[in-house]
Amino acid sequence: MARVIRIHDYGNPSVLQVETSDAGEPGPGQILLRQDAVGVNAVDTMMRRGEFGNPLPAVLGVEGAGVVEAVGPGVEGYSAGDRVGYFFSVGAYATERVISAESLIPLPADIETDQAAAFLAKGLTAWMGIRALHRLQPGEVILVQGASGGVGSILSRWARELGATVIGVTGSKEKLTQVQAGAHHALHAAHPEVLEAVRGVAADGVDVVYDLVGQATAELSGRAVRDGGEIVAIGAASGPPRDYGRLSSRRGIRLVRGSTPQYVNPSTDQHITAELFAAVRKGVFRDLKIAHYEFEEVRRAHEDLERRKLSGLPVLRTSSQS
Repeated sequence: MARVIRIHDYGNPSVLQVETSDAGEPGPGQILLRQDAVGVNAVDTMMRRGEFGNPLPAVLGVEGAGVVEAVGPGVEGYSAGDRVGYFFSVGAYATERVISAESLIPLPADIETDQAAAFLAKGLTAWMGIRALHRLQPGEVILVQGASGGVGSILSRWARELGATVIGVTGSKEKLTQVQAGAHHALHAAHPEVLEAVRGVAADGVDVVYDLVGQATAELSGRAVRDGGEIVAIGAASGPPRDYGRLSSRRGIRLVRGSTPQYVNPSTDQHITAELFAAVRKGVFRDLKIAHYEFEEVRRAHEDLERRKLSGLPVLRTSSQS
């Protein structure tokens, strides 16, 4: 029997229940996956709280990696024993699961399973920001709101590697050292002179703001970007911003949004994940640690994520990885 983490009610981390379940046999176009590592993402906490209105009961999680156990009828290109990962396929909090074969990404031999579970969803979201929503150019000055979070940490380091000047902003003083490791300039959002510090780097404003926070940072984002610049809104951890709309008509600022599956899908993911894995291989994110939690420690993982106490990119390990 597989173990799953299921919720029967919305609420705080106490609603996360470890249960047993029969994963079942793969049907046409499906595979049975034994999961060795499961990624924990901010979207999981939002689903747990009921912000998406997902039906109950529900197995949370959108990202994992492991080994193919069995292949259903009509599946080509995969066989038992293959190492694979996936992102944005709901139901990841399980030791075994049946999943559509087209959702899978083959893992290169030099990409570890827990690396895949930690980096796929967050890394591909960062890719969307710097490649799809805005094609980042060397020499651009960017401001990353939420630079200490998972996506923000990856995006900051990747943008710096691509030749941008990176200003990272965090809402936690304790995370400034972490932001400094990935950005040229690290700022605390609550500092009374944070805008002056941004202007000290880019007198007319930054070329692009990557806003991963939303409502709480909208004012700073709008004031920090130059006329004619861009605000790339990825997520809204503090709620949706209200005052971006006035900027386009008044200052010519372009607001762009998107969701990763719009840009990374079965027709594109081989090329895009290859670019992410190449950055991992190159050591662009070498200082970003993986915070391992045992499968049954999921409540603690959610608490640490929401309280900004994470020591790295969070991953749940099944017993096979203990």
